[in-house]
Amino acid sequence: MPLPLDSARRLALEAGALIVSAINQTKRIDHKSAVDLVTDTDHQAEALIMDGLRNDFPDHAIVAEETSAGRPAEGPCWYVDPVDGTVNFVHGIPHCSVSIALLDNGHPSTAVVYDPCKNELFEAERGGGARLNGQPLAVSGAAALGDSLMVTGFPYDRRENPDRYLSFFKAFMVTARDIRRFGSAALDLAYIAAGRFDGFWEFKLEPWDTAAGWLLVEEAGGVVSDMDGAAFDPWSKRILASNGTIHQECVDLLIELRAEQGSS
Repeated sequence: MPLPLDSARRLALEAGALIVSAINQTKRIDHKSAVDLVTDTDHQAEALIMDGLRNDFPDHAIVAEETSAGRPAEGPCWYVDPVDGTVNFVHGIPHCSVSIALLDNGHPSTAVVYDPCKNELFEAERGGGARLNGQPLAVSGAAALGDSLMVTGFPYDRRENPDRYLSFFKAFMVTARDIRRFGSAALDLAYIAAGRFDGFWEFKLEPWDTAAGWLLVEEAGGVVSDMDGAAFDPWSKRILASNGTIHQECVDLLIELRAEQGSS
């Protein structure tokens, strides 16, 4: 049986090759909702990864974006997002990723996030640190939210609830140094681990979006939690990640905003 990281790395690279070969080609696009897209490449990459994991680890569960069967029972489980940033991919924007993570009883132990367009391979093992193309990663040294570059995304119900999400964006916009919105949560988290961003928040993400990035951030010295500072649960659909130093400032701001709206 191969080591989990070796398997995840190999499969991410193979899936990434599919993405690169297809990003500038005509794509077959289906709509899961008005703004949630899926392509034939999503399905092909997911099948490649799932087949590889089943062959290498036949006793492990798998939760994947296009074929999820819900929250698994306890034990080892792989979380797979074959193309995180599908909208970017559809539009030929070279910013998307393959995200693969192994969780043991709900805690991440192995993570790979691969950006095939930039050939950046982020990986981590519990207790072994995080790396980018083999080089160690560390979160940023930003000491205050006012000095921080934040990143976020907007959920798929943004057309129904624009004012809610824009209120959070506005609050960070006037508090932080600046904000970016790039369209791949897995890469947003990997960039926190690499010290490129200082903090990240988002609502209504799925566990395959966040599982790998969660471990990357923690192994690079950062903090991942729920928006109220509680322990992170990838099924909770709320995430806050940071370099750690600015984390409490972000928690305080998010608690205040959520209280004002009376929302979860």
